[in-house]
Amino acid sequence: MKKLILLVCFFSAIGLSAQEFPALDASPMDASYFPDGQPLDEVFQRDVRDLKIKIYYSRPQLKGRKMLGGEAAPFGEVWRLGANEAPEITFYEDVTFGDQKVSAGTYAVFAIPGEKEWEFILSSKLNTWGNYTTKEDQFVARTKTSVVKSSEEPIEVFSIMFKEVSGGAHMVVGWQNTIVELPIKL
Repeated sequence: MKKLILLVCFFSAIGLSAQEFPALDASPMDASYFPDGQPLDEVFQRDVRDLKIKIYYSRPQLKGRKMLGGEAAPFGEVWRLGANEAPEITFYEDVTFGDQKVSAGTYAVFAIPGEKEWEFILSSKLNTWGNYTTKEDQFVARTKTSVVKSSEEPIEVFSIMFKEVSGGAHMVVGWQNTIVELPIKL
């Protein structure tokens, strides 16, 4: 009987603790890897030496709002490239980011979106929320790229993926009606 009472008390305490967790984030965190394309069960068994690039980012949703060129990601202004914390990209070897050489390491990623062109920025300041504490002298690399296309159907959830190309990858960013590809040479 004592064991039963203890078990009931234990599970009641667990139930009370679970009710104290905050609600789910409206812009959940996600990750993309290069190279990718392995079955999900193999992704978690992958040796980090096989990776060339990894990016962590948060995925805001349109929910009927105009985000690019709107209040969330205004054209011509530095934007954190997603929601919440600034995304962090890790290069496991030296790369050419657009047209600039960048050493292996981890960097925060920002963008200045535009209708026809985007500028991508790498910053040495990590663990930053948004782009409010970032300073120009912390920028490691900047490169511009053209908007590849506008999609007919809106892309509801902000997404980043890598597409393999000869000599490296393109970091593909899609949201709203915009798709941008940033070349990364390995």
